[in-house]
Amino acid sequence: MKKILIVEDDKDISIELKALLENSGYEASILTDFKNASDEILRNEPDLVLLDINIPYMNGEMLLRDLRQKTDVPVIMVTSRDSEADEVLSMSYGADDYITKPYNPTILLLRINALLKRAAASSANNSTFYRGMEILPQKGVIKYNDGRDEMLLTKNEMTIFMCLLAKKDRIVSRDELMTELWNNEEYLNDNALTVNISRLRARFKDIGIEDVIETRKGQGYILV
Repeated sequence: MKKILIVEDDKDISIELKALLENSGYEASILTDFKNASDEILRNEPDLVLLDINIPYMNGEMLLRDLRQKTDVPVIMVTSRDSEADEVLSMSYGADDYITKPYNPTILLLRINALLKRAAASSANNSTFYRGMEILPQKGVIKYNDGRDEMLLTKNEMTIFMCLLAKKDRIVSRDELMTELWNNEEYLNDNALTVNISRLRARFKDIGIEDVIETRKGQGYILV
């Protein structure tokens, strides 16, 4: 489930946004510590930030500029300011989108969904590393032996593995994995998930890497 952080000092609007997002399948939270807003945003590790311009201590544009020095988290400016200058300034500071109040809830949700998809696609085009192996999600490939050899994964196997890798050092429930597959427009029943986990373990075992995915009975799985 994608996490969205609302940075808005109007309590009524914050509550309204939170309800809208939660009813649409997102995990939503509201920032309350505006004095340390940048640190709090980083601590929350959201997948996307809805940021108002008119907030206490540091206006949203300054906060955005500060954030862009530390993170590339997607940011949508949601503000009552509708001047072209404000929109240009926000985009120049690194905003990914800009929507004015009063917003159309459906349009806002469509913008959020589109931005999250772009962010996921961008992330998928970048390689990452695990135990000396290079992971190439967009190709469904894991390179090992200093890149001399390759292991191919199915789309479902790669989705499961990348979900575990993104949440490394914590247990990932079966429900979370099923949701991740569903969000990627794939559906697996419970038995099929078990089969895919077994196949992943077998693939790593075949190249000499044991105990990659550990089962935590009644809780889920963890990448080790």
